[in-house]
Amino acid sequence: MKVAMIGHKVVPSRRGGIENVLTTLCPILVEMGIDVTCYNRLSDKVENEYVGTVINKMYKGVRLKNAWTINFRGFAAMIASFTAAISASFGKYDVIHFHAEGPCAALWIPKLFGKKCIATVHGLDWQREKWGKGFASKYIKFGEKVLAKYADEVIVLSDAAHDYFKETYNRETTVIHNGISRPEKKEASIITEKYGLEKDGYISLVSRLTAEKGVHYLIDAYNKVKPGKKLVIAGDTSDTDDYVKMLKKAAEGISDIIFTGFISGDELREIYSNSYFNVLPSDLEGMSLSLLESLSYGNALLCSDIPENTAVAEDKALYFKKSDISDLADKLKALCDDPALVSSLRAGAAEFILGKYSWQDVAEATYRLYQK
Repeated sequence: MKVAMIGHKVVPSRRGGIENVLTTLCPILVEMGIDVTCYNRLSDKVENEYVGTVINKMYKGVRLKNAWTINFRGFAAMIASFTAAISASFGKYDVIHFHAEGPCAALWIPKLFGKKCIATVHGLDWQREKWGKGFASKYIKFGEKVLAKYADEVIVLSDAAHDYFKETYNRETTVIHNGISRPEKKEASIITEKYGLEKDGYISLVSRLTAEKGVHYLIDAYNKVKPGKKLVIAGDTSDTDDYVKMLKKAAEGISDIIFTGFISGDELREIYSNSYFNVLPSDLEGMSLSLLESLSYGNALLCSDIPENTAVAEDKALYFKKSDISDLADKLKALCDDPALVSSLRAGAAEFILGKYSWQDVAEATYRLYQK
């Protein structure tokens, strides 16, 4: 069976949630006997962590092809999805698997050629603030309508998304959650040298820096509490340069707030391994890989009470009311003042999440849809 993946930036990568998913999932599908090709955007490059893993346009048995595009905000993804869809339509693929709603605007093209198409909705992207209410948001919503009407199968990450498609389009979907692997913990070394960070000496957030991730709530709450621990914000812009400038303006002159930019590899492992607790203040999620990663490291986790978070973490996290800076500040203070509460949240978190979500289970469920 031959499958083409369309809609991501580049594989292998952990630059975003979709890239992280495919970098992990595709090699497992290859091990199961599927011939997988990922159409990478020509404008994006593999980051240093993965450079040595790509040989002759192959990554762990996954074929890598380029989808022509231009490196221009708002258009790179749209053009790449169409050029990839056209190329895949002429390829000998049994299934073409689209990822994210925007790229699904091109899903009708391979359908014209009689291809079987699957769409994975990683989140209701038209709701993301960075796209505003103009053309980009309307285009993504159009992609949602196309996939709801024409995709042979639709995968969603949560029960909330399943209910949304049923109520909005009377469209049946299949819930396949993201997975998580047991991480490699690291003692503080790189982060001590670069940022002066020590174990349990900081609070961390690992995320793309976009408005729906609620990073501004965290900075405001942190400034209210001044908890005596540093705040590490690990992530970078995602076509959101103005938002990132606003965040850095809000943190101006506060030496205890550290922006690392995009990090991966051992530096990221050290951030997770040595954090006092992690924060996920999102207004909107599909299924957060940052949440899964935090718990897999056995970390205490403070996150917003949106259903996409509470359904995954259950009683293994402390929750604050979505968008409520005062409640977030109160919970930050409670955790910083009560080491016993942090210890209780850490207890059993890793085994709980690793037992609940598995990439092997994700791959097997995806494979069954391909066979269907």
